Amino acid sequence: MIPKVAMIGGGSWATAIVKMLSDNTTAKEIYWWMRNVEAITHLQKYKHNPNYLSSVEIRIPEAHISSDIVAIIEQAEYVLLNVPAAFLKETLKDVSPAMLKGKKIISAIKGIVPDENLIIGEFLNQKYEVPLEDIVVISGPCHAEEVALEKLSYLTIASLDLDLAGTFANLLSTRYIKTNVSDDIFGTEYAAVLKNIYAVASGICHGVGYGDNFQAVLISNAIREIKRFVDAVHPISRDIKESAYLGDLLVTAYSQFSRNRTFGNMVGKGYTVKSAQLEMNMVAEGYYAVKCMHHINKKYKVDMPISRAVYAILYEQHSPHIEMRLLTEQLN
Repeated sequence: MIPKVAMIGGGSWATAIVKMLSDNTTAKEIYWWMRNVEAITHLQKYKHNPNYLSSVEIRIPEAHISSDIVAIIEQAEYVLLNVPAAFLKETLKDVSPAMLKGKKIISAIKGIVPDENLIIGEFLNQKYEVPLEDIVVISGPCHAEEVALEKLSYLTIASLDLDLAGTFANLLSTRYIKTNVSDDIFGTEYAAVLKNIYAVASGICHGVGYGDNFQAVLISNAIREIKRFVDAVHPISRDIKESAYLGDLLVTAYSQFSRNRTFGNMVGKGYTVKSAQLEMNMVAEGYYAVKCMHHINKKYKVDMPISRAVYAILYEQHSPHIEMRLLTEQLN
């Protein structure tokens, strides 16, 4: 039977994944939900997303693109979620647990659901009764912009069910996408959340004037913070130097395409949080994530000086210059 995959979300990463699915030679049907009706009309007529990665040709039948999320989900066996974590609850407000029963849910979201303070897998399990074995997590290192350019990229596909991870990995693999599989859904999700916070920190440091030498120290400390936290939350055997952890952190902290780094750089240069968000006109997941992690870590009490510094700057209005200077005394 031909697998049916529903994409939920309309941003650049959603567009990139639709491209991967389309370029993969395995027969499949792709359905796409987007909130923006004007964007849907444009897509149906011109076969390009007008707002994100507009150079990418979208090869999906017009009838498979809709703003009716219930209808799109009903069609699919695989439901692929790719909206900012801050908007996930609103996106799924018309979706009941019964509608997701028996479906495999794939998360390409690199964030935590605000108010709930849950990573996406936990949120789906607790609020939508999706068994953990039916959840798949997509992690990098991979930027949507380079997928659009068909530059060689690697993805890690994580699930407690390694057969499911392998099956979905095969649907994404192309000549420019290589995939690995993992059973560490908690570690890969939390690492994806944390790397956005550290990319914000990297941007702030650049904005206030620190150079490459300090950036290297910052990121080497950041990967140790990630290890301390994921080991506390889900203590299994994992190699933190693997691409899903260290690789994803590096590309997000250093790349010109990183929204979180760009956001942090603007804050470091003196922009208010609001003005930086308005000028970017895109969601930097690290902004929301650092607040959630601040509350989550009250339970685990992991030493996370970089995350604390970012929280103080973004939510307590501390000076980026002062916080970064204080941070330099805590790193090694």
